Amino acid sequence: MDQQTVPDLSIQLGPLTLQSPLILAASPWGSEAARYVGSGIGALTMNSVGPEPRRGHPPPVMHDWAGGMINAVGLDNLGAAAAVAQLKPLKADLQRHDLRLIASIFAHTAGEFETVAQSISALEPDLLEVNISCPNVEEEFGRPFATQCTPAAQATAAARAGYSGLMSVKLAPNVPDVTEIAQAVIEAGADILTVSNTMPGMVIDIEARRPVLSNKTGGVSGEALRPIAVRMVYELSQVVTVPIIGTGGVVTGRDAVEMIMAGATAVGLATVAHRHGPAGVRRVLSELDAWLSDHRVESLDQIRGAAHTG
Repeated sequence: MDQQTVPDLSIQLGPLTLQSPLILAASPWGSEAARYVGSGIGALTMNSVGPEPRRGHPPPVMHDWAGGMINAVGLDNLGAAAAVAQLKPLKADLQRHDLRLIASIFAHTAGEFETVAQSISALEPDLLEVNISCPNVEEEFGRPFATQCTPAAQATAAARAGYSGLMSVKLAPNVPDVTEIAQAVIEAGADILTVSNTMPGMVIDIEARRPVLSNKTGGVSGEALRPIAVRMVYELSQVVTVPIIGTGGVVTGRDAVEMIMAGATAVGLATVAHRHGPAGVRRVLSELDAWLSDHRVESLDQIRGAAHTG
């Protein structure tokens, strides 16, 4: 009988060693975050925080429409300063289990990114995620920073000025050429790319004759986003040398394999956690492990970027 392959699921994300390629993506986890310690993740990303406390949109702010999810939380957060105190116990808990904490920030102007990055640096996160997909209020039409090279680079450079540690920039899918924006943010100081944020969309309740979200429009995530995120990871991994966290619609182990074959170093997930909690995350890791074992793959390096040569 052939000896069964026992895959090594650890990865190297820049200087960070993660025991698993799965990263819980940014979402309003709140006190639920602690439940994911021991769920099979290598790192956990907290909800994005900004320069001051902000109340999000009134409910409903999230809807599962079977083909994916759509949300318009509205950047609800405590503000960076308050978040530091709140997250310190969680960080200590993660450290005890050799897990990494990723802090996520947003701002309304390019300059504000420096201030928020400075504030959150007191937490000493393992990685700072810079969410540049929020509207730039300095822009006449409030375009997100992530949709244009110059604002994206300015926001990244400002965050870098306020934070000296490892930093990822979260890109948006609704752009003509994501490679240009990626190269701009890397030149401005990004060490890692998170790909991608949600896609703008709308779901209508045809019985109520109105959109399902109070904000009417929202960000589409889950299964509907996965082919878009996979394509972005595939394109980017051909032109950049920094690690990529592939995020969008990963709900099974096979989905994780697909994202890694496109070129992702790590895989972000949220929809499966919202639907099934820690058990859903454990299932994804178990399915990933089983696929690797069945295909006699000893480490993720053996399949990373395989779609480029297949």
